[in-house]
Amino acid sequence: MTEQKYSLDEIRIRLNELDDNLLQLLSERRKMSIEVAKSKVQTSKPVRDAEREQQLLVKLINNGLDKYNLDAQYITKLFHTIIEDSVLLQQSYLQNLANPELSRKPLARVAFLGAKGSYSHLASREFFSRKNTELIELNCEGFKEVANTVESGHADYGVLPIENTSSGSINEVYDLLQHTTLYIVGELTLPIEHCLVATEEIRLENLTTLYSHPQPHQQCSEFLGRLKGIELKTCASTADAMQMVRELNRPDVAAIGNASSGKIYGLQPIKGNIANQTENHTRFIVVARKAVEVSPQIPAKTTLIMSTSQAAGSLVATLLVLQRYGINMTKLESRPIMGNPWEEMFYVDVETHLDSEAMQNALLELTKITKHLKVLGCYPSENVKPTQVQLG
Repeated sequence: MTEQKYSLDEIRIRLNELDDNLLQLLSERRKMSIEVAKSKVQTSKPVRDAEREQQLLVKLINNGLDKYNLDAQYITKLFHTIIEDSVLLQQSYLQNLANPELSRKPLARVAFLGAKGSYSHLASREFFSRKNTELIELNCEGFKEVANTVESGHADYGVLPIENTSSGSINEVYDLLQHTTLYIVGELTLPIEHCLVATEEIRLENLTTLYSHPQPHQQCSEFLGRLKGIELKTCASTADAMQMVRELNRPDVAAIGNASSGKIYGLQPIKGNIANQTENHTRFIVVARKAVEVSPQIPAKTTLIMSTSQAAGSLVATLLVLQRYGINMTKLESRPIMGNPWEEMFYVDVETHLDSEAMQNALLELTKITKHLKVLGCYPSENVKPTQVQLG
């Protein structure tokens, strides 16, 4: 038997020291990322430099293998996260320069669905965490209330979920966008980690009642289908579901929520990994009364809504305009137009700046061949594509 050189307590003390050193280094690296952004203001270079990122990763992978016995996959995964954070920090800095009136506001009133601990609440905090803005949080009971709270001036921003990788598009939000006067000013993709939470550790067969928002219910349908004899009750948000379980304080009741938010309500996870898909993400949009300026150095998205005539090939004609100008479409969603049977409104996300020559030329052509066309917003793309590495 190998003799232990250090006691477990000594090992843990050393690990804590190393972890603290890592946090300090990550903090220093973040400060340097801001310095990089400042230098790019002078040179007008884009935030992302694919060649530089690839060279950095190759060097780190080789050093990790040769000097520290760290495998390539571990280093790649770690630095993809660090690079993503650096890119988003630089984008936030440049956006503040492009919108100085927003950066001067120390407070932001943000409306979202549900109470503290809802996924919309978590998305709100995540989005504004890079903007050094203190939040006044306004929880709402429905998506329409979120939009109305911003439109009325009682909130500066609204955060709305718009699509999920498991359950698809959130139609109620798309329908809201058809009639709102608000603009999309940002986006965020949040990992969704559903689990069952309850007041105490219990066996699944002892559950009689389960509370959930309709979206998590749909995203966990396969797991829920295997539960027998359980009454499913709908709540306005995941936070409301967890709050209900806390108030009932019964050992036979649980909610679909997430572990971190469950702690807010004194609940503990009793079953994890219950979603239909292990990679479960929700995309949120941030809306405001005024559109934002997007720095040309930042990758941007533009969202349009349009309707076409019912003549054969009308929709195809609009999409060919985008193709002709080399504009990449990332989303196409259709929704019925209320009061106009068999007519549809199309929502289109494209990866380009609204002010780019290609987009302006495309809009001129689209205006001529559509019945209705509106720009819902141009905003920084939060989708940081991982740097591809080719090792020789």
